[in-house]
Amino acid sequence: MLNYIEPVFRPPSEGRSLILQVTNGCSWNNCTFCEMYTQEQKKFRARKEEEISADIEQASKSVIPFEKVFLADGDAMVLPMRRLVDILTQIKDKMPWVKRVSSYCLPRNLRKKSVEDLALLNSLGLDILYVGCESGDDEVLSLVNKGETYASQKDALMKLKAAGLRTSVMILNGLGGTKLSEQHAKQSAKLMNECQPDYLSTLVVSFPLGEDRFRNGFNNDWQPLDQAGLFLELRYFISQLELTNTVYRSDHASNYLPLKGDLGIDKDKMIAQLDMALYQPDKVRLREEWQRGL
Repeated sequence: MLNYIEPVFRPPSEGRSLILQVTNGCSWNNCTFCEMYTQEQKKFRARKEEEISADIEQASKSVIPFEKVFLADGDAMVLPMRRLVDILTQIKDKMPWVKRVSSYCLPRNLRKKSVEDLALLNSLGLDILYVGCESGDDEVLSLVNKGETYASQKDALMKLKAAGLRTSVMILNGLGGTKLSEQHAKQSAKLMNECQPDYLSTLVVSFPLGEDRFRNGFNNDWQPLDQAGLFLELRYFISQLELTNTVYRSDHASNYLPLKGDLGIDKDKMIAQLDMALYQPDKVRLREEWQRGL
């Protein structure tokens, strides 16, 4: 049993992975829509090298089978190259059966890492990074205090692609509210078209602890999209996508309508599903409110 500082989060696709906590919390932690690391015990720090080594040693003796390792918490890529190389080397030496290593990634934490640096990490087993872009629109990004811009996110995603790393990008449906819905969808699609991620997912912006913190960033001038508004925004977003080989998912529990397919071959099919949800909802199985969540 590894010693975790709870709560620990991971992408749905890492459900069978060993979670190796190399940092605690998030080094940015100022996004107004995010409540993942707001507890006092989740104040950011890099874990001590000896703590991580002890966890790797213990995990190497586990009787529970695993082939993937996820480096937690919010942005392991904030660690300097020396430490990342050391962690990946230990995983490779102690757990040679591991087929891939992954992590969340803030674009800002790649600014001082070169393509050559990232290619080295890839050669040591780092395979896929989960990048929460949230939006491609600079106005929305500023209002939610993301600390990123269209340009900074594009630079990070293109750098990862050049290094041979796979990317999984997340966009938040409804993040701009009613006022900024169209530009949020349009600019997010433009960013995805330029960067061509391997995986793309959309989640609905949600506030289980209340909206006050988020609304303050908009000076209380934010109105949430209703279900139809969310579908219309998502339809516009997908219609603007020009992706050639991207796996798309909107099957996270926050979504009313689960969608999945490959873009672009399944683009028209997903638009048709959204049209059905908009105009013939009695023929579509949508999630009830009690079924939705983060």
